[in-house]
Order: sequence, then structure tokens, then C-alpha cells
Amino acid sequence: MRNTPRLIQTSLSTAVLSLLLAAVIPQTGHAQSTVYTPALVDKLSWRPIGPANMCGRVTDFEPVESRPGTWYMAAAAGGLFKSVNAGTTWKPLFQDQGTASIGDVAVAPSNPDIVWVGTGEENGRNSVSWGDGVYKSTDGGKTFTKVGLERSFQIGHIAIHPQNPDIVYVGALGELWGDNEERGLYRTQDGGKSWQKILDLDDKTGCIDVRIEPS
Repeated sequence: MRNTPRLIQTSLSTAVLSLLLAAVIPQTGHAQSTVYTPALVDKLSWRPIGPANMCGRVTDFEPVESRPGTWYMAAAAGGLFKSVNAGTTWKPLFQDQGTASIGDVAVAPSNPDIVWVGTGEENGRNSVSWGDGVYKSTDGGKTFTKVGLERSFQIGHIAIHPQNPDIVYVGALGELWGDNEERGLYRTQDGGKSWQKILDLDDKTGCIDVRIEPS
């Protein structure tokens, strides 16, 4: 299953390591090949940067490539947090919504102000919380609007088209402990105004991951 605690730790380590490497590797104005070796990070040490009380597991970590130091962090039962200073401070963003359980957060590659959130942690375990659909922000997380899939219960992953932020794919696991017709893979082509189920096996089979081939 994706995002077991060890996999979460590994994925977060990889994301943070990438950010650290970007800070320590010299930047030049021309393309060059870089050999990544342990020596690049030997002098760096791990330290907690928060948020300190996010009520459970970390389910996703989303750095904004076009805005270095801007990160989103999603929690299994504690909502969504944002840092704009590389983790020095964090701001909670999701207190006024219908659920605090987050499965995934995604930022549009073509517009960093567009943020999509899939609610409902997809890790099947005894203390899992459920969600109430997909939310969208067009102002960098200041406000959110629910845009559908209210009965998808648990959402595993959101993938946004590289050039068109209105085309979005959502992998919905569905209700963990019962049959659920909203299991499957969904797509919107109008920014969440309407949805089409484009992969549907049965009401017992859900989807927790989806990726877009960049080209």
C-alpha cells in the first residue's frame, strides 16, 4: 500500500533532500551535469521543522517548484499547512472546511496559485478518518471551494495537467469498509465544474495513485 509510515518517511526525506541539494549545489546560467554524491549532504543534519501539532500522520508533502521555500504539508487528521519560508513558520489553511483528513495536495505546475486538495486519508488502518470530496483554491490556499466527489470518502492522489490547470485527475479509493460506487479514477476538464469517471472496475475496487506522462 502506498504511504505506509516507512514510505511516508522515505518520500519526505527524498523531497527535503532535493530541496537541500538545490540550496548547496552551485547554480549557473548554463546547463551542466551534476554528480550527486554523499559528500554533498554529509555536513547537513536532520532537525524537526514542524508543524508541531498536526494530529497524526503526514500524508503528503508538496513543494512549489516555481516558488522555492513554499511548501504544503497534508496531515491524516490535522488538515493542511503551508510554509512560505522553507519551514521556518507554518500556517494552517483548512480549519473552516468539512473535514480535517487530507489524502493529497497538488499545485498546478502552470499556476502556483491553483491548489487542489483531496480529502480523506487513503491508508487503510484502524484510526483512519474520511473526507468529503475535492477542494480547490485559486489564491494559494487562502480560500477553498468544494468542487465535487463528495462521496469518494478517501482520495489517494491528484494529478494536474502540466499546461492546463483545468484538466485534473483524481484517484478515489472510496469507502474503506464497504462497497462504494464512487471508487475509481476521475477526470475534470473544466476546473471541477463536472467530472467523468474514466476508470471504473467495480464498487469494490478503488484507485490510490495516478500520474501524467509529462509530454
